[in-house]
Amino acid sequence: IWPLNSISIPFFPSLLIAGTVTAFLAFLMGFPVFRVHGDYLAIVTLGFGEIVRVLANNAISLTNGALGLKGIATYTNLWWSWGWAIFVLFCIMRIVNSSYGRAMKAVREDELAAKAMGINAFRTKMLAFVLCGFFEGVGGGLLAHLITTISPVLFTFFLTFNLLIIIVIGGLGSITGSVIAAVAFAWGFEILRVVEEPMNFGFIHIPGIPGMRMVVFALILLVVMLFAPHGIMGRNEFTWDGLFRGMAKARNRLFGR
Repeated sequence: IWPLNSISIPFFPSLLIAGTVTAFLAFLMGFPVFRVHGDYLAIVTLGFGEIVRVLANNAISLTNGALGLKGIATYTNLWWSWGWAIFVLFCIMRIVNSSYGRAMKAVREDELAAKAMGINAFRTKMLAFVLCGFFEGVGGGLLAHLITTISPVLFTFFLTFNLLIIIVIGGLGSITGSVIAAVAFAWGFEILRVVEEPMNFGFIHIPGIPGMRMVVFALILLVVMLFAPHGIMGRNEFTWDGLFRGMAKARNRLFGR
């Protein structure tokens, strides 16, 4: 589409533009989204995701429809990925420990009480939503330049379910838990490929079952929700003091001191 097909933008500015555009769309979407609460909020956001997927699938002149955009240059590498990951974690930790972060925690715990304390709940939620939109836009740009193609087929509930697994297992209020769960999910997703391949045990032949990995992750998610509803980290964060205290407690229990 003109003039995008005739403009050449370096990789880093293009990522910033992707994040800015996505943040702006998140800002526009926030007005109808934050008129509802609870389960309805989740349903509305899922509905918007499906609307975007359908529009992208039918906007052939812009997205090439179901075939998607192919031949994207491979710019994303380990340095870009880790660099942005560290930058995002740094920004999130700074925000969490700021006055805005405390306001977000107050709205998360009890929105009515937060409003009674003078916190603008709508503005606080909108700020969190827009920040998430920016980081997601950058992540989408990194993904496109890693797999060299982008298609509406990628944006299904399957992707949403993967993110849900990471957040719930890690802990809804823990940055550390989300990082640990993301690494474990990426590692486990590759390791569990074996459950989708045919296996032979003597005279017993077990055919491969496509999608069995997601069944395993779904079972893990159910177990975590039953026995650790706040995730493996809950609302705790990694600290060196906490690590040393944990090691001291383990040593005392081991040696009976």
